[in-house]
Amino acid sequence: MMESNEKTVLITGTAGFIGFHLANLLLKLGFKVIGFDGVTDYYDVKLKKDRHHILSKNPLFIKNEGMLENQSLIENICEKHEPQFIVHLAAQAGVRYSIEQPRDYLESNI
Repeated sequence: MMESNEKTVLITGTAGFIGFHLANLLLKLGFKVIGFDGVTDYYDVKLKKDRHHILSKNPLFIKNEGMLENQSLIENICEKHEPQFIVHLAAQAGVRYSIEQPRDYLESNI
């Protein structure tokens, strides 16, 4: 069995509240964390960038910014880092947005 410091996890939404805290915990446990986030302006971009900055202080964290709809980017990240685990936490938040822009909401969340 692999030691925990040999495991790699890809987490989408690492600039969000839950993704940030999960990434921080896993880094403390010795996991290599491949972070992925769109850093959209749905809420405070500075807060999101600050979270990624905090995580980036750990050499086991690798930050990636992009949109989930960019399938080739996701595939390239997975091929490069070969994560053993993927935790998908990224999502377009807000019920109102799902009513106003249902196609965008579906494409980013599903």
